[in-house]
Amino acid sequence: MQRNRSAWLGLGEASRLLGITPATLRRWADDGQVPAFTTPGGHRRFPRSAIEGLVPAARARRPPLDASSDRIAHAYRRARPTAPAWLAGLGEAERSDFRHRGRQLLELLIKYLDAADRAAAGRLLDQAGQEAEAYGEAAARQGLTLTDSVQGFLRFRAPFMSELAGIARKRRLDTREATKLMVDAEAAMDRLLVAVMNGHTGA
Repeated sequence: MQRNRSAWLGLGEASRLLGITPATLRRWADDGQVPAFTTPGGHRRFPRSAIEGLVPAARARRPPLDASSDRIAHAYRRARPTAPAWLAGLGEAERSDFRHRGRQLLELLIKYLDAADRAAAGRLLDQAGQEAEAYGEAAARQGLTLTDSVQGFLRFRAPFMSELAGIARKRRLDTREATKLMVDAEAAMDRLLVAVMNGHTGA
């Protein structure tokens, strides 16, 4: 016979259920936002029903990011990453070409992360991989080393991930949704980096 679940939860179990840190839940309890009592031994106990009532209902699909390549590009400019030395050696037409390729990659990444089904997401990521490979090929034609090409790609990775985290907060994604979004984005970035390298070495 299965034992009944306890009607009370400890601090650790309650915070894991909510996807928050124990310190945050402790603060909520101190502020009266969550009912709790303290045992004679000094341990907090939370009513299971109250905690489970705070758990966000699972959504069939997370809200769209409502982002654009313009917004991400603005975040990139705001971050002002240090320009690599090789960039100064390129003409305006070459720099414009690299900016255009970067913008295309951003648009495909956003569409990939927002894709409604796995088949569509797979096609978009494949397309982004082709663009990344073409970026590597173009860099090799300009005489850039493999290190230069990778460095160029990595310059927009950190601002992209930072802006994505900010969008997740503004869109009020729950912990599960935000974590999956960031994991998917990191995995996509890794795949595109490999594509850049393959494009450069195959040129």
